[in-house]
Amino acid sequence: MNFLLFALLRALRCYAWLRLLAAAFIWSSLGNGLTQVVVFGQLLQWQASPALLTLAWLLATVPGFIGSLLGETLCRRATPLSVLMAAEAAGMLALLIPWFGLQYQSIPALLMVQSVEALLGGITWPALALIFKHGLRNDELPAATAMESLIFASQVLLGTGIGVLLFGRVSPFALLGIDALSFLLSLGLLWLACRRFPEGKASAAAVPVNRGLAWATLSTVQKRSLLLLPALAAVGSPAMALLPALAQQLNPGGAAGLALPLLFSRSLGQLFGPLLLNGDRLAGYAKRNRLLLGCLLIFLGAYGTLPLTRGAASAALLLIFIAHLASNVVFALGTFSVLHHFSAAEVSSASARTGRWQTLSAALATGITVLLTARFGAIQTLYMVCATTFALVALLLARYRE
Repeated sequence: MNFLLFALLRALRCYAWLRLLAAAFIWSSLGNGLTQVVVFGQLLQWQASPALLTLAWLLATVPGFIGSLLGETLCRRATPLSVLMAAEAAGMLALLIPWFGLQYQSIPALLMVQSVEALLGGITWPALALIFKHGLRNDELPAATAMESLIFASQVLLGTGIGVLLFGRVSPFALLGIDALSFLLSLGLLWLACRRFPEGKASAAAVPVNRGLAWATLSTVQKRSLLLLPALAAVGSPAMALLPALAQQLNPGGAAGLALPLLFSRSLGQLFGPLLLNGDRLAGYAKRNRLLLGCLLIFLGAYGTLPLTRGAASAALLLIFIAHLASNVVFALGTFSVLHHFSAAEVSSASARTGRWQTLSAALATGITVLLTARFGAIQTLYMVCATTFALVALLLARYRE
């Protein structure tokens, strides 16, 4: 079976620029994960309310809408690798915000860093899609899907894993210093990747791309491709936004000690789920509503069972791992569908559009979650919002079924 993991390993063996790009994002992900540990760990230590913790998740998604617009524009004027380097440099400068928040115990400053990371993340996704579409053959696109899943999971996996071990033992300022070093290393690796990227393909990646994709002109499969990630965001964002607040209710006396391992377990599931897929059958998987809805049901079932694990931390960790193992199968199929069903001239706009819709979907669902959490609490809100969004997603997938 051609697992995505094997497809990724073959592509890494063939392309030096891809190896450098992967290493750059691993270092960058280490720093980003440490920043998340600092932000959520300090908010929990300062006993922030459940509504504020959920708001932190909202602020970590909404600016991605603006970022995707900016990334799409930048990809028309510069090479995508240059766009990635600019985003990394901006991310390093943005570390001044959490430093200020820690220095003056400013909760708004800690919340602001989430927004900046979301903005820069929105910039990078159109550039990544363009790099993969120009740098890889069509039969190698499953490797790009595996790479995006790896980046998505490593965003928290490495940093959270190290952060969980160090938080409370090492000064938060030292963690931010490690973060800054990771950005510097990532910048250097991206510069080397830029030099190794094939010259003809690098110049091709800088040519103007489509300025828009008219919905009426798209095929059913293209429309469906654009809707998969927003559908996942509608179901998954409320549950993930409530995770720190659920940790508070499951373990009121040691929320930080439970929430950070839960974030780590989440990222493990996000990493391993997509890598177990058969790379030769991704297009077929993306057409199956039963598979997609089944994965989302597993995700919701695991989160719905989480309140029953009070006092059983290992059971909670296992449930979160299973939940994100399933949800990131949908994520992998959504990213592959965009790369597979849109041409090189369209893929940057398509990736940016699905990213914006994903942000809007997450923002709307999470915004409702914030309002309901303040009134009903985290557990009741989880059941109400997720059940509603799942029903809407089922109707949407049925409408655009191939």
